[in-house]
Parts: sequence; C-alpha cells; structure tokens
Amino acid sequence: MATSIGELLREHEAAGRYLDVGGVRTFVRDEGTGRPVVLVHGVPVSSYLWRRVLNELAAQGLRGIAPDLPGLGLSARPTDFDYTWTGLGRHLAATVDALGLERFHLVVHDIGGPIGFEVAARMPERIASLTVLDTIVDAHTFHKPWSMAPFAIPGLDRLWLAGGRGPIFRILMRWIGLAPGTATTAAEIDLHRMLLTRVDGGRAFLQIMHSFETTPEKTARYRQVLAAKEYPVQVVWARDDPVLTLERHGRIAADAAGLPGPDVVPGKHFFPEDSAQQTVERIAEIVTRTGGSGA
Repeated sequence: MATSIGELLREHEAAGRYLDVGGVRTFVRDEGTGRPVVLVHGVPVSSYLWRRVLNELAAQGLRGIAPDLPGLGLSARPTDFDYTWTGLGRHLAATVDALGLERFHLVVHDIGGPIGFEVAARMPERIASLTVLDTIVDAHTFHKPWSMAPFAIPGLDRLWLAGGRGPIFRILMRWIGLAPGTATTAAEIDLHRMLLTRVDGGRAFLQIMHSFETTPEKTARYRQVLAAKEYPVQVVWARDDPVLTLERHGRIAADAAGLPGPDVVPGKHFFPEDSAQQTVERIAEIVTRTGGSGA
C-alpha cells in the first residue's frame, strides 16, 4: 500500500489517462466495465476524491468515470480558460463527447453540482439518472461559508491558500470534510492539497473561486434540471456536513427534485472518502431502477 505522497501520486496517475478535450489536456480516471457513471468533483479537490467510489463501482459491475476539471487535479490549467460554472460545464460536456458516451448516469458533488447541471441542461436526453451529493442548487442565495469566504477577496485569497499548507490544510479537511476516525491518511490529505496547487500555485483554483455564477437565472436553470422528467433524480446528503448543511442545502435540493427529503448517509462534506460503499449502493440502486440504461 502506497504511503508517501509521491507513491500515492504515481498510483493515482497510473489509474487514469489523458485526453485532449478542446485543446485542454484532461486527466480522467476510467475504471470498471458496464454502464457508465460520470462522477463530477468540486473544490478544493479533484478526481482523487472518487478513488474509493471508483473501486466500489467496479466491484458492482459498473464503469466509473471521474475527470479532473480544468484548473484542478492533473488536468491542464490554461490562463485564458472560462472558469465559470458555464465554461466548466461546457468542457465537461465536451469530455463526455470525447469519451464517446451516448448515455450515462451522472453523479455530482460540491460545485460539481452546478457544473454537472449545466451538462444535464444541455443534453437531458443523454442523462440516464442524476445523483446529487452535497451541492449548490439555489445559486442566487448561496453565500460562501467562512472557510471559502477569503477566496473572494483579492490578495487575501493567495495568503489564505499559501497559509493552508501542511497541518493547517489537514485540520481544515478533517474538520469540514472527514468523519471522526476516518481512514484517510495525512499523506492522502496532503496529496489533495498538492493536486490543488501543483504547477500554478493554485492560480486556476482561485479563478474558479472568483467565477461562481450566483444569479437567479442559474437557480432557475438548476431547479429545472432537478425537476426534469427525462431521468430519475436522487439526493444523497452527508448527515454532518458543516459547509452545505443537511438542514438547509440538503432540503433545498430534495425540494427542487420533488422528493420528501434527502437520503442521509454518515460523514461530513467530503463523505465519498468515508462512505464510498453507502454512496455506491445508492448509485447502483438507481442504475438498477432505470433498467441499467446507459451507453
């Protein structure tokens, strides 16, 4: 078992491949066979968040596909890229096309929600199901929590990012995202940070953080995606998420989808780290419920 950051990085990169998507070198972890399940990460993480989910999906006879969004993980970080949710959604749609996926199950988390919703709005006929995990639906009422607020202030954003090295980043990740007694190691947390700041010191990440589209128009668009009739929707939420809380954000998402409430699983914001099996059980159930439809 890999224990150092270097070993973990080599293991992670070896599990994926690179695609040219619209001139952007894009890293994708693509594991297993069967019906395709596209997993969309948020910030400040990457496809590495999904590593345990990918293993569980493969064990369930499903194909898990987790791309790194531009500016994050092992994907390229072009300076002239459109890092809004719209731009990232456009790139994700192009990635799906580059992978040759005619129809797929979509799973979104964090700002991967708005980005994935952009894809679903563009191609609803290709979505076999939508699984929503701890994300933003009502964009126009969203306010960055204290842990994200400094990234909205030029100058302070780089100081905050630079100060989040080593123990500070680990403390924040554990407090915000990981369950008590998590199996996630300090080296794995450090790799999350390295994948955030590699090459450009986090410049592209800050562009993403400055480009949130918190408008009423986006809220209307995302609510339409969750209320769509072309595919089934489920909302799965972490019980103890302190960032996008179950009581507020989880219930907003469930309401938009016309559900009585979210399906609650153990964990905090980054619960795919700690509740991969429970997460995949929900994904596998909706795949089965839809007759396994997908490319």
